[in-house]
Amino acid sequence: MSNILFPRALLYGGMKESQPQAEVTLEETRAEAFSMLLHYLYTGRASLSSAREEVLLDFLGLAHRYGLQPLEDSTSEFLRTILHTHNVCLVFDVASLYSLGALSEACCAYMDRHAPEVLASDGFLTLSKTALLTVVRRDSFAASEKEIFQALCRWCRQSDEGGATQEVMSAVRLPLMSLMEMLNVVRPSGLLSPDNLLDAIKTRSESRDMDLNYRGILIPEENIATMKYGAQVVKGELKSALLDGDTQNYDLDHGFSRHPIEEDGCSGLQIKLGQAYILNHIRILLWDRDSRSYSYYIEVSMDELDWMRVVDHSKYLCRSWQNLFFTPRVARYVRIVGTHNTVNKVFHLVSLECMFTHRSFILEKGILVPNENVATIAACSSVIEGVSRSRNALLNGDTRNYDWDSGYTCHQLGSGAIVIQLAQPYSIGSLRLLLWDCDERSYSYYIEVSTNQQEWTKVVDRTKVPCRSWQTLKFDKQPASFIRIVGTHNSANEVFHCVHFECPAQSDAEVKEGSPGQESSSTSQNPRPVRPSRTHSLLPSLPSSSSTSSQPHL
Repeated sequence: MSNILFPRALLYGGMKESQPQAEVTLEETRAEAFSMLLHYLYTGRASLSSAREEVLLDFLGLAHRYGLQPLEDSTSEFLRTILHTHNVCLVFDVASLYSLGALSEACCAYMDRHAPEVLASDGFLTLSKTALLTVVRRDSFAASEKEIFQALCRWCRQSDEGGATQEVMSAVRLPLMSLMEMLNVVRPSGLLSPDNLLDAIKTRSESRDMDLNYRGILIPEENIATMKYGAQVVKGELKSALLDGDTQNYDLDHGFSRHPIEEDGCSGLQIKLGQAYILNHIRILLWDRDSRSYSYYIEVSMDELDWMRVVDHSKYLCRSWQNLFFTPRVARYVRIVGTHNTVNKVFHLVSLECMFTHRSFILEKGILVPNENVATIAACSSVIEGVSRSRNALLNGDTRNYDWDSGYTCHQLGSGAIVIQLAQPYSIGSLRLLLWDCDERSYSYYIEVSTNQQEWTKVVDRTKVPCRSWQTLKFDKQPASFIRIVGTHNSANEVFHCVHFECPAQSDAEVKEGSPGQESSSTSQNPRPVRPSRTHSLLPSLPSSSSTSSQPHL
């Protein structure tokens, strides 16, 4: 009964309708819809599938009017499943009237996918001005501008909103129309002034093509660089491998596309998408069967003449999977140009995915600012310098299972360092690491970052303080592909040991920091297993995971 508070107040409260002799008049209510409502109020059930569409919309209006939220939600959900070209405009008008966000968005998404058919439907002519403008102003309403203009002309001729013509016609993106369309279609209509046409021609002639406000198809969270969506590789060598979806079976001889790296950038891998799509996210897999790194940039275009650079990693060393984000762009063509390979003069690409994502992201000078820890094996990071029984023990996320023999990465003081390579450049402003803490020793160290392994920037200096256990380090954001940890002191011996590393620091995983010069009784919210006391030293023949030849010991 909690769902019918408004009808109860209407009929049993102090309103006029509650008087014994009063006649209750339900304005603009279809009898069939009200009968359905009464059936629902008495039984808790409503047969939506057997009702006509116009009755369903009246029924939805009654549910909204009387505050029956569960019924309103169920009816909206059902309407979403029966949308088609001839009813979507009417449903959208009702959803807009009642501010039903989920149903409105479902209608808009449907109209986006069937824009030409919707424009030609009779339902389009019944849209209110507000609903009409909401639809045609969407970047994802991907019909030709000529079709949109002609449909708006029909709406204006049929509408009784005489003063709406100028506002409605302002939704037409005239610069997207050809000169012949403006002269032979728009001008004879008389709905736009000569100044409007001249301004559009001026914009078209003076703007670069990629700055025009194009419309594109929007398919969120789905890779559209596939044969299913009509994509094809039109430039490059070994074209067939790039879009086949196989990211496992590749080696030195097959499973990748490639192009020679040239100074003028004329070579590259170019993909033609099936249609113009709205993109803001690209994933590529660089060939990674050895330790080589690549540099590259990515451009998009509508006409293969004007190219807009959306990702520029030409000055950074990158490897394996690249998760790339940029400001949304409408594009028909995508071009990846390799500029460097640390081994030879060929750029190798295993896979490419293009999509639009609703995931939030932050860019700083074109570089992604991550929220999650990107120094992980899953994120394709790796330890390229340092000694450990397991190559990537530093990045495996295990902060409990370490002892005198394993679970850490180390280097000899005064010789070498621990170096982590991230898969791609990130803008990093914090780090966290766990220093080996099975006894009372303390360490000193500093940390540097680099994008190319040639130029290093010191971001942390703890060379003059004794440090133990967990270290959370914050600094001004820096672009980084490489992080170098250099130990300068160990109060017990001549080796620097680190158990865990992450960037950026993950604040949701609580730990008790090891304050410089102080003991830390607990380093994790989940206590580690008790470690056996040391009874022997590490074997000097412990296998190394890096180029370091000698094995330091505790």
